Amino acid sequence: MSDQIMSLAQARGEAQKAVPARERLTALFDPNTFVEVGTLVKNGCDGAGVITGYGLVDGSPVYAFSQDITVKSGAVGEAHGSKIKKIYELALKTGAPLVGIYDSNGAALDEGLDAMNAYGDLLCWTNNLSGVVPQISLVLGVCAGSAAMIAASADFVIMSEKGEFFVNAGDAEKGTAAEAAKGGIAHIVEKDEKDAIAAARRLLSMLPVNNLSMAPMQEYSPVSGGENTLAAAAANIKGADLFEAAKCAMDEDSVIELQKDFAPDAKIAFASMNGMSVGLVVASASGTLNLNGCSKIARFVSICDSFQIPVITFINCAKFVSGCSHGFRGGVREVAKLAHIYAEATTAKIAVIAGDAFGSAFVALAGRGSNADFSVAWPCAVIGALSPETAVAFLEGDKITAEKPRAQVEAEYAMTKASAFAAAAKGNIDDVIEASETRQALLAALEILSSKRVSRLPKKHGNIPM
Repeated sequence: MSDQIMSLAQARGEAQKAVPARERLTALFDPNTFVEVGTLVKNGCDGAGVITGYGLVDGSPVYAFSQDITVKSGAVGEAHGSKIKKIYELALKTGAPLVGIYDSNGAALDEGLDAMNAYGDLLCWTNNLSGVVPQISLVLGVCAGSAAMIAASADFVIMSEKGEFFVNAGDAEKGTAAEAAKGGIAHIVEKDEKDAIAAARRLLSMLPVNNLSMAPMQEYSPVSGGENTLAAAAANIKGADLFEAAKCAMDEDSVIELQKDFAPDAKIAFASMNGMSVGLVVASASGTLNLNGCSKIARFVSICDSFQIPVITFINCAKFVSGCSHGFRGGVREVAKLAHIYAEATTAKIAVIAGDAFGSAFVALAGRGSNADFSVAWPCAVIGALSPETAVAFLEGDKITAEKPRAQVEAEYAMTKASAFAAAAKGNIDDVIEASETRQALLAALEILSSKRVSRLPKKHGNIPM
């Protein structure tokens, strides 16, 4: 018996030797909380090429796997896949988030279709868990081929600058973290893996453990002088950085911006208000929203809705634009996708119209009905079915005279028929607030919407415009 115990101890010691994959898991979890699962699983005489287990992140349970590049280059085969599948199963049963750390040169080619089936199982599990528990992919090495599809199916992708992310071998040179950020694949890129793992920990701290739980409460304090920054933005809305202004309505140092380098005119971020997690959307920084911006916001709102995180949308959007050389081809699809996601979302939705909101932009982002529970506007907002320029051209042309040029007529239209007060008088928005009072108004709305309940007709799923 003693020989068996010694043999087991020796096997465990060999299986648990210090390797980068295990060190990454140690850094992810709170100190001394990581418990390894499947330690002794082997592929023939070799290890499985992945380390799996669970632990605590800021006191909350999390499951994780970390591919081990030191074992057959982290090749994904049947044993490798079975270990990860076990972790997915446990995450589903217990309702805990899952973090995947990717660092593998690809499939175990000597296993043929068994390796491909392992990928198929993982892709199925990743998508089955979607919307049930938060999933984060940490790409710290090579993530290629089928693994890239799996990693990209997570809610969030975080990369270090050394990470590589591509599907086809011919795209390897373009699979840098910088390119992944520009293409909207990577939500966060950090200089090294230490910072990338820290970013994953911080993101997990803002999210509920599953779709039936509330997000953890954060310590908080208001932004010092935030009211003044918001008031200054309203006084010069055309030249203001609306995202920076919106951050001043959130808790101090709580904003985690995502996809910074993708469609930068559309801003998305997690933040907290009085310690409660919210999704922050700014549409948009330039006054127009392009197709990538629509897609970026739509997916973020969908994730927030999955985990019942309230969405606060700051709006300065005169129109939708293509943002490419192909005109608006395909643009209707992306705009319809955005409107579909907002309408389908049952989480609390609050709109703050800070600048322009015309026509379809108003309908999609702040329209009465299913797209916003509460919509408020700053006094400087201009709201209408048409922009003042278009409205004057079609409806007010007779008012243009030698004494009253077009620009003056357009300005008068914006201050009267298209003003925030005119929209509020007709019930098209709920209130007009001073910009300096934005935080208080949002907190009041969040409080009253905290018990929001919506029942939908039974269906398998909505058919989103793809």
